Amino acid sequence: MSVLFTPVKLGSTMVQNRIGMAALTRDRSSATIPNDTMREYYVQRAKGGAGLIVTEAILVTRQGSEWRNAPGIWEQAQIDGWSKIVDAVHAEGSKIYAQLWHLGRASHPEAPEQIKAGVPVYAPSAISARGGKFRFIEGKPGYVTPTEIADPTVLVELFKTAAVNAKKAGFDGVELHGANGYLIAQFIDSTSNQRTDKWGGSVENRCRFPLELLKAMQEVWGGDVAIKVSPAGGYNDVGMPLQETIDTFGHLLTEIDKLGLAYVALARYSAMLDPEFDGKKRATQHDVVSTYAPFLKSTPIWVNTGVTPEEAEAYIKSGKIAGIKWGLLWITHPDLGRRLKEGKPLDNVPNLAHLYGAEGVDPAIGYTDYKEAVY
Repeated sequence: MSVLFTPVKLGSTMVQNRIGMAALTRDRSSATIPNDTMREYYVQRAKGGAGLIVTEAILVTRQGSEWRNAPGIWEQAQIDGWSKIVDAVHAEGSKIYAQLWHLGRASHPEAPEQIKAGVPVYAPSAISARGGKFRFIEGKPGYVTPTEIADPTVLVELFKTAAVNAKKAGFDGVELHGANGYLIAQFIDSTSNQRTDKWGGSVENRCRFPLELLKAMQEVWGGDVAIKVSPAGGYNDVGMPLQETIDTFGHLLTEIDKLGLAYVALARYSAMLDPEFDGKKRATQHDVVSTYAPFLKSTPIWVNTGVTPEEAEAYIKSGKIAGIKWGLLWITHPDLGRRLKEGKPLDNVPNLAHLYGAEGVDPAIGYTDYKEAVY
């Protein structure tokens, strides 16, 4: 695994190795404010050899998430909470990016945070997504038909403000959450975006929103901006026919390549994130790395989702991939980097029952209680 432990530069930041930690929803904040339990979680993984940590998705504004304890970054208490985490991660030698997130139509108007926000559930078009599980709302409702946002530039300003707040917190950069059927993916996808103005219709128009977001974030961060996309998705009821998918993401990544981003994270197909509707899987399955890497001629690529250590080594040796992000392996092995380096087995079993915590249960369970290997 020697090539995984070589340094790599991302934007203005030198990262100590190619072992990244992907953004992972864990649902442990204190009423949207990062806390000491979260700090312990991130520090464990920094000590465990993560070169680049990407935070769990951080809400850029108050929204009614399926995860009632998802953290935000729109007020000072949240900035202060993240600052403590960032400082602690830096003390262990790791770098950390904030992943910025807006749910779009995957919010619910009856969720407490959405009620506090006092605004509708916004999306590019008034088209509901199938699915959704708001377990903390009476009746366990699913997704609702959203309100079409009249002026998407309002949302651009939300992300720019979040980028400013992330800089105040001391992060090394920001990653735009463009994957998994949330707001950015909803603008990109023709099944969720049926606008007739400059924000919808053609491939160029549907890609306008993420490109404008990235440019706004670069006004704050320069080259320390990244994006994660999942062309072979399906989660949250998005996905286009194969050729339309390739045409759309090919155009998007071609334009992104001109911006000088720190990296693009390509999420491979995940069966776990591929819902079934009417007896059929939703996603458009294809090899995202071989399909889209050619569109990124100057932008570093990080690959995510189901990558084995052996695949990781081969990917990086090919010279086409800068690094690998792991998700579930980092959840279950806080010392994943050390295990890979020293040849220790990856034998911790995931506690899926407490992946997102539970009301009345110690938040450490299934979060910071995974065991390190014996060294």
